[in-house]
Amino acid sequence: MHTNLPQFQANQSHPDINQEQLNQQQYEAVTTVEGPVLVIAGAGSGKTRTLVYRVAHLINSGVPPERILLLTFTRKASQEMLWRAGQLLNDSCSRVVGGTFHGIANMLLRRYSAALGFGSSFTIIDRADAEGIINLLKSSLGLTGKEKQFPSKRVLINMISGSVNKSRDLQDLVFEQYSHLSEHLDDILTLQKHYTEFKVNHGLMDYDDLLVNWKRLLIEDEDARQAISARFSYIMVDEYQDTNLIQAEIVRLLATTHNNVMIVGDDSQSIYSFRGADFYNIMRFPKLFEGTRIIKLEENYRSTQPILSLTNDIIRNSTEKYAKTLFSRIEGDVLPKLYGGVDERAEARFVAGKIRKFHQEGIALEDMAVLFRSGFHSYKLEVELTTHGYDFEKRGGLKLTESAHMKDLLSFMRILVNPLDTLSWNRILLQLDKVGPKTAQKISSTIAGHDDPIAALAAYPAGSAWKKGIKRLAELFQRLRREESPGALFELAMQYYQPLFEQIYRDDYPKRQKDLEQLKGIMTSYDDLQSFIDDTTLDPPESEKDNSYMGDKLVLSTIHSAKGLEWEVVFVIGLADGRFPHAAATIGDQWEEERRLFYVAATRAKKQLYLCYPKEMMSSDRRFKRVGMSPFLREISPGLCRNVGDPPGSMQSSADVRESSVPVIPKSIKRPKLSMEDFSPGCKVKHPFFGSGTVKKLTKPRTLDIHFDRHGLKTLHLDYAKLEIGG
Repeated sequence: MHTNLPQFQANQSHPDINQEQLNQQQYEAVTTVEGPVLVIAGAGSGKTRTLVYRVAHLINSGVPPERILLLTFTRKASQEMLWRAGQLLNDSCSRVVGGTFHGIANMLLRRYSAALGFGSSFTIIDRADAEGIINLLKSSLGLTGKEKQFPSKRVLINMISGSVNKSRDLQDLVFEQYSHLSEHLDDILTLQKHYTEFKVNHGLMDYDDLLVNWKRLLIEDEDARQAISARFSYIMVDEYQDTNLIQAEIVRLLATTHNNVMIVGDDSQSIYSFRGADFYNIMRFPKLFEGTRIIKLEENYRSTQPILSLTNDIIRNSTEKYAKTLFSRIEGDVLPKLYGGVDERAEARFVAGKIRKFHQEGIALEDMAVLFRSGFHSYKLEVELTTHGYDFEKRGGLKLTESAHMKDLLSFMRILVNPLDTLSWNRILLQLDKVGPKTAQKISSTIAGHDDPIAALAAYPAGSAWKKGIKRLAELFQRLRREESPGALFELAMQYYQPLFEQIYRDDYPKRQKDLEQLKGIMTSYDDLQSFIDDTTLDPPESEKDNSYMGDKLVLSTIHSAKGLEWEVVFVIGLADGRFPHAAATIGDQWEEERRLFYVAATRAKKQLYLCYPKEMMSSDRRFKRVGMSPFLREISPGLCRNVGDPPGSMQSSADVRESSVPVIPKSIKRPKLSMEDFSPGCKVKHPFFGSGTVKKLTKPRTLDIHFDRHGLKTLHLDYAKLEIGG
């Protein structure tokens, strides 16, 4: 296609790289290599192909592979892109530096760690480890007990991590999102301080620390910044709409010596604000990089035009966006369908019936998916599918290395690379007979104070009841220290751990044993232990039980988990007022993200799309109440979908989609976003939690100092503060 356009300037040894495999916009993105480039890649528009060909084009043009940096959100994505680029060229593509933000941060921090004052042998901890530390600190600080209605470890880590990823003060985050816990604020701040100190003292970093310290390195060490920026003279970032403020700042700092940055993303698919993703990163990129060239990929290679016409209509009402119109050359004229059931059971019966019909017509179950906003929205459907004997996969579940027995074995390996890791020491010591939490903590803190904790363990004055266990453990570590091969280390650790494993997990250890066997296979594929430990924490492998879902099974998935995937037939259920958008999403950015979530769901469909909702739902007080269709459905223009609902008189016709008895969202909810020009010192404002206040000072690009009548002086960022003018 498009053979009239010029071809790549391929060298003679690689004549197959040509423009015939790209459309005009993709070709423009691939060949625009100097200066900042923003590629707005609509759903299904071939962004991966574009990135693959750009890597190949850069190398084919003489750029050394080592000077190219490809940042993605999963390691699998970067590996696949570089493998595909290698198919176009040769093995030189394997020398391109590709990986996740966290993976690249880990690589650079181990090299430049001295500049920040810590060693290169730090251990990366995952979410479960972080929660374990929080529990330990809660206990040592006296923040547990029946009389203490203190937040759980899960909520506390959500708060601490949220403040980092959203670049917010923890105090402000608590007041705005956890106001019901604000009475504990002083203790929460104390806990945060001790958590930070614990990690530093024991050579630990959580995921957030990797990004924070990478940014610190680029800001605080000019030599390192210049060297890293010069090394990576061509930077590409995938899924930029999912970056947080720290990641966006890292990208800006990486380009210190040049502006050769291409970001690829879709503002219409920005749906991860709960993880800290900042929608405005992609919107303000042209301001951050002056002279940015904006290229839009609008040809869709996934869906038929009727589906795209509807999805274009869904997003047209967004208050802020890069305008684009998706189009397709794929044949098909079947309109999306709209169904309103009497209640959730009727909705489930309808969906199950359609799935049965499509399956009988030859469409595989694995080519169909049912999407929903929250996990519990599919319960009625799950019952219906089970009744009819249909196999289904509900997306989610633990990664292989997140289960307790896997963490047990990994603790031995983590101590070998970081003997100061008291979290792992505690886990191993608690496996010993007659050793309780207090004793384990005492031993681990004592040996961690020595230059050689493993030698200190062997010399520890053990009690008579557990002396034999300590001796056996110390002997194990002496043997482990003499081995280098990860495979051999696994065998030695298993010889020690197997009897303990069978005792600790006596109810189901045969089932868990398969996980350990899988771990052995993974470890033996590594040449060094540090790389294995880093990878299992940064990008945990899937377990075989997760992969057992493969086969002819229907997919049930939250929309967040479905992003990036596609199916022949897609049902979106629960599109009822108060459920989608979520009842709490009533204003501004929350409302707009819910709209984008709906857009992501609809763009997963290739040939058939069903939009379903119940007219009656059970409320939180277990009473049934009448509901209307989602306001997003009511916005859809007539003629873009066909009603396949209950008999006439039981629901709105497709022509009445925009004239429901439930009022359309008030225009006031879609008020324009405030700018700094709207404020001045002395201006009266209102905040949803802090109440009335007076602006004292305008600082930085979008920050205000405000004195609130009840809470005193606060510094708030305009993008997050939800301020109203007038007190």
